[in-house]
Amino acid sequence: MSTLLESHSFPNPCLLEITRGDLTQEPLDAIVNAANAHLRHGGGVAAAIVRAGGRVIQEESDQWIKKNGPVQHDHPAYTGSGKLPCRYVIHAVGPVWGEGNEDQKLADAISGSLKLAETLNLHSIAFPAISTGIFGFPKERAAGLFFKTIAGYLKDNPSTALQLIRITLFDQPTLNAFIDAFHAWQSCL
Repeated sequence: MSTLLESHSFPNPCLLEITRGDLTQEPLDAIVNAANAHLRHGGGVAAAIVRAGGRVIQEESDQWIKKNGPVQHDHPAYTGSGKLPCRYVIHAVGPVWGEGNEDQKLADAISGSLKLAETLNLHSIAFPAISTGIFGFPKERAAGLFFKTIAGYLKDNPSTALQLIRITLFDQPTLNAFIDAFHAWQSCL
């Protein structure tokens, strides 16, 4: 069970939440995996998702890659959820810090995940802090991009079926960065 720390209601109506918890325990329509382009789920959030959900997630990911090739930032993949309490895992590829055009690539991964959720007719989705772990994207910068991108997506898609967008975080430094960025974003509304 995650603990609600902050929330914001959009007029759509869609609720944005920041929670402390375990992404793999979110009973929502989908969770987002911070994936690599080849969907090899060997570390970080990706490994935790496969450990909790079962090998079937890696097997479906391998099949997806075989059929479609590497995953692009703006076109996430998706698989079933195995033993996880969600329905789907959306595999979003964020940028590795230093590869160039990182802000746009992260925004594309976030908005691409939201678009895919719409395509799947989902109502709720939970994100981790994509790219801020082993990919090295600065947490504060990523947090600001998350709020800007989500707000922009909802503004551009006023009839969205999404009712809940959650950012589920576990470690205190990432939580601090996202809470600070959330307050800064709120003060500009």
